Amino acid sequence: MSLTVDLGRRIELVSMDPHFNEISIGLYRQNLDSGFEVVVHSYSQQEGARERIAFIAKAMAILGGMEQLPGDYARLRFFSGADLPKAARRVFLEACKCSSSTKVEVRPLSIFDKKSQSQVNVLSLGKGVYQVTMEAETDQAVKRAPAIAAGLVKLSGAKLLDGHPPQLDFPDGQSKDALVGLLLVRALNVRAILREEEATTARGVLSAPSAQKE
Repeated sequence: MSLTVDLGRRIELVSMDPHFNEISIGLYRQNLDSGFEVVVHSYSQQEGARERIAFIAKAMAILGGMEQLPGDYARLRFFSGADLPKAARRVFLEACKCSSSTKVEVRPLSIFDKKSQSQVNVLSLGKGVYQVTMEAETDQAVKRAPAIAAGLVKLSGAKLLDGHPPQLDFPDGQSKDALVGLLLVRALNVRAILREEEATTARGVLSAPSAQKE
């Protein structure tokens, strides 16, 4: 395989994979008329690198509810073809945090929030609309629900809808339970996640001379 390949535009980079010899792994957006697709790729020629990339792609399919596509490279898209690069980036980063021996499972649409001391439940209302509810009825819990919904929107690229309880809407009108469950954990403290991403970007290095900057 040639060391220089046309992968599209890089939208995320893990400069050192802690679970496989600190190789660099990139997520690339494909510029296709058929819709939004991404490719997971590493320029590493180390033995086992291809298997590591295959694991990450499989983990993305499970964690984010994405569809793996046939071909020579690890290509994925959301089943509806939804253009959600923010969501794809987050799914990629979460998949890269898993070791290849990890049993990857879909995350639940419920989590305990320490700040409000309440269980958070995200309800699918159909046609891509989700509602954030809190089991506790305290003032703190009532205030936290919109913040968590806003966090989900910021991480996914969905649209925030007006109303109480707060709701978010995916533009393609398709349910994304796996994706929302994955992002819910991070939405509890989205500011810390964004700071982490900014720091990672600042440290990022190209994995090969042909790798593109945004």
